[in-house]
Amino acid sequence: MVEIELDGKKVEVHEGSMIMHAAERAGTYIPHFCYHKKLSIAANCRMCLVDVEKAPKALPACATPVTQGMIVHTHSSKAVQAQQSVMEFLLINHPLDCPICDQGGECQLQDLAVGYGKNSSRYQEEKRVILHKDVGPLISMEEMSRCIQCTRCVRFGQEVAGVMELGMINRGEHSEITTVKGDTVDSELSGNMIDICPVGALTSKPFRYSARTWELSRRKSVAPHDASGANLVVQVKNHRVMRVLPLENEAVNECWIADRDRFSYEALNGADRLTSPMIKQDGQWHEASWQQALEYVAHGLRHIAADHGKDSVGALLSPHSTLEELYLATELLRGIGSDNIDYRLRHAEFGKADGVRWLGTSIAALSTLGQVLVVGSNLRKDHPLFAQRIRQAATHGARVYALNERAYDWAMPLAQTWALPSAQWAQALAALAAAIAAEKGVSAPVDAAGLDTGAYSAVAKQLLAEGEGKAILLGNAAAHHGKAASLLALANWIGAQTGASVGYLTEAANTVGAQWVGATPRAGGLNAAQMLAGGLKAAILLHTEPEFDSAAGAAAAEGLAKAEMVVTLSPFKTNLAFSDVLLPTSPFTETSGTFVNAEGRVQSFHAVVKPLGETRPAWKVLRVLGNLMGLAHFDFEDTQQVLARFAGTAKPDFVPQDVLSNATADVAIDLRAPEAEPVVAAIYQLDGLVRRAPALQATADGRAGLQAGVAAVPAKVVVQEQVEEGASA
Repeated sequence: MVEIELDGKKVEVHEGSMIMHAAERAGTYIPHFCYHKKLSIAANCRMCLVDVEKAPKALPACATPVTQGMIVHTHSSKAVQAQQSVMEFLLINHPLDCPICDQGGECQLQDLAVGYGKNSSRYQEEKRVILHKDVGPLISMEEMSRCIQCTRCVRFGQEVAGVMELGMINRGEHSEITTVKGDTVDSELSGNMIDICPVGALTSKPFRYSARTWELSRRKSVAPHDASGANLVVQVKNHRVMRVLPLENEAVNECWIADRDRFSYEALNGADRLTSPMIKQDGQWHEASWQQALEYVAHGLRHIAADHGKDSVGALLSPHSTLEELYLATELLRGIGSDNIDYRLRHAEFGKADGVRWLGTSIAALSTLGQVLVVGSNLRKDHPLFAQRIRQAATHGARVYALNERAYDWAMPLAQTWALPSAQWAQALAALAAAIAAEKGVSAPVDAAGLDTGAYSAVAKQLLAEGEGKAILLGNAAAHHGKAASLLALANWIGAQTGASVGYLTEAANTVGAQWVGATPRAGGLNAAQMLAGGLKAAILLHTEPEFDSAAGAAAAEGLAKAEMVVTLSPFKTNLAFSDVLLPTSPFTETSGTFVNAEGRVQSFHAVVKPLGETRPAWKVLRVLGNLMGLAHFDFEDTQQVLARFAGTAKPDFVPQDVLSNATADVAIDLRAPEAEPVVAAIYQLDGLVRRAPALQATADGRAGLQAGVAAVPAKVVVQEQVEEGASA
């Protein structure tokens, strides 16, 4: 440790730290623009100039290493005069358009100009003008004349997103930030550039000119998409979500969020929202009151259960639903007497798990891994924030190995990539296991005859090398694989031999929570594939669109059309072809609830806006259905009571460790090829919210998902038509 004196206070910091780090440790604010705690040091802006004793001139705090006994003054006349001079230069070319700037009210330049700027400028020359750029549907670069060349956006692309999409060209007053070739910014984390821009040069294109920051209420929430459980700040005006920003949580999402968490809010007020209950009669949809709709559903469920047996009723649940909604749905079905409950719509194998499948380690630990093997995941697109963590590890020397159907661009260095058809993944892991067994002189978990172990021997030696921080991570394609249990069993054997943790990069916001509440069939119940194939007479669909969310695809509509009654609980007008009742339920912004992320972290949140129209939280709808069906213990007043009933406490922090398990003790490893390829959603086709967010669908990833022929294509077409009709009206 090195001790320095900062404004008269003794501060100890690690050797190699900068004065800025010492100031942060001491709680002293030094004005700055280009410095960001998550980015490398550039020392571009010079706003952080401080007075260091015995130095002939002021030095930048962000780029000056501390030395033993150093004496620093941050508020001396020398330091303040230097900072004022820098501010004067920064404002020479800055346009005076604060009244119409979206950054107004939360602008670093605006704030520091008050403290370090002057009332007038000595410069009378014309200000420079930088032409605007079109970099896609998410980021607006219309006012690049505001840019102060801090290069935060450039460094973010290089160091965090892994792709240098923006750069600075030219010199002096001709310097400008650009994509150089006129390309679009297509990173799945690109929206974070808006947050870290200290001026109004990069702003949100969907949010542009829609509200002033001081008009917005700020409320905490949790991301409803992938399994990272990113913490959010949802900004609201007049009971309408206007913008979504990251809430810093170092253990979960640091200070970043993925673009689908940031921009999916557009779907919340789209033309596709369902705002009142609807019942189909004689092939026509009619609006109904809640009492009529719920009594219709309850009567239909009782009638079908009496005529066809209780096991003719089933529920297909989305893992993007809250823990409380999933728990009440399972209790409703089991209260009726049916065990046909499943959230695994995209799965191809439905064996009973020994415990709740999870990440196998903490999210924060992904940043410090030394070696990681990822199986069956387009990591960068399936799990952007997990990919960002592993990219950090790779930057610091971690060896990353990938087994996929093709070589994906993960924007990080890969030590080894095996591009094999999914039917060969089990054989590939078996060959890796055999190579490890040969190195250790132990028995392989399966017969290695006919397997090419030579292609895996180098990685086997690396995995067996001494060192901390090893992980084997199974992605969405591995979880949905026809031999998912065999893949996990092989991964567990490799992990046991090499000292690596084994876990799943779970698909949805509440995949772990769905397992925890038991939203899978017990002995005798139908699984999702059987229900979608036409095994039900009455079906309840909770926040899911089986045509787009299941492995069955379009065939799901045919299977569900065989049922006598299909009840859809959704925020959107969907499943119209085969549903008989539509019940408008709240998206995550209009209800309280709980999500459990991949590491088992339990995160509860509150509604941030009022429900739209006659929309009601799904947990309330399920509770009333339970009351109408005469079920006991459906007397909940709020989601905290539901959580307490299930978990034993209204505020659990994590899923109990004795519940979390990726063990596969009794699985017989099967190396035969599965019947079908695993079904994985594209990044902006994962759920109903992202599918209906126009800006996300207009991105390169959104267009690529549609062109690839994913199951959600019809949904996107419908949404576009409705939005266009609404706009013309």
